[in-house]
Amino acid sequence: MSLIKWVDFQTLGDHRGSLVALEIGMEKAVPFDIKRVYYIYHTAEGVSRGFHAHHNLRQVAICVAGKCRMVLDDGVKREETWMSSPTRGLLIETMVWREMHDFSDDCVLLVLASEHYDEADYIRSYSEFLEGIRA
Repeated sequence: MSLIKWVDFQTLGDHRGSLVALEIGMEKAVPFDIKRVYYIYHTAEGVSRGFHAHHNLRQVAICVAGKCRMVLDDGVKREETWMSSPTRGLLIETMVWREMHDFSDDCVLLVLASEHYDEADYIRSYSEFLEGIRA
């Protein structure tokens, strides 16, 4: 099974432009209740982000502007994809190592999270991540 799981969002629009709405309680494109939203922008050239996994947190990452390359790793396989569409999000499940690379100058990466911030949920060492999935 692929680690790359896309969530497609309904696009609305007319001659004025396009709009994507994410609403709680409607037919949900996001497969969890959203408890936290944040975005990454103005990432300096050559800087990569992420390099962690989560015990319990699930996320949907959406590149609302520009592009970046996402790498997902479950300890057995490692897959990568380019993110460049505001109409689809990448579902990142628990216990999946994530890295973000090659941010364009105009990249804005929006992240919807299933839980509030909790430092104890992070696994920041790749070797500890591998130990955790093999335990």
